Amino acid sequence: MHDFHFFGGGWMMLFWVVLFIVIILLIVRILMSSDKDHTGDTALETLKKRYARGEIDKEEFEKRKKDLLE
Repeated sequence: MHDFHFFGGGWMMLFWVVLFIVIILLIVRILMSSDKDHTGDTALETLKKRYARGEIDKEEFEKRKKDLLE
């Protein structure tokens, strides 16, 4: 009978540990996804990346940059 009590208590302890881990993982996932929402590229950053990749030339870059900053 004593072994059954320990076995039941062990399952209860395992349940709480797993529940705690799941809650922590959910919190971390929520925090990581909210960080992605706030780190979106601004229009100027996107323009700089396009220029760096060679998608637009310097003249186009300067024109669009001027438009964005006005």
